[in-house]
Amino acid sequence: MSNVIKKVIPMLDRILIQRFEVKTTTAGGILLPEESVPKEMQGVVVAVGPGARNPAGAGHLSVGVKEGDRVLLPKYGGTKVDMDDKREYVLFRESDILAKLE
Repeated sequence: MSNVIKKVIPMLDRILIQRFEVKTTTAGGILLPEESVPKEMQGVVVAVGPGARNPAGAGHLSVGVKEGDRVLLPKYGGTKVDMDDKREYVLFRESDILAKLE
């Protein structure tokens, strides 16, 4: 997994998130079509940019999440990033993330 992540380094206040996988089968073993399964609204932070530029001077403002944090995501938005490992990665701005989960 670390080989894939090194290919994408978020800029400024952007955060790369891996969405949790949605179950496509029911408890009874019935396969569900992709269209009927809602998007998972949680994910794990994979990479974090340095933060937005500080308007008062040099440097960057710190970002409120770090790698490995679980976060709550909006239903729509973000930029989908295709990687070699077939998992779903999305790039969000820090302000788009709804909450950090513990």
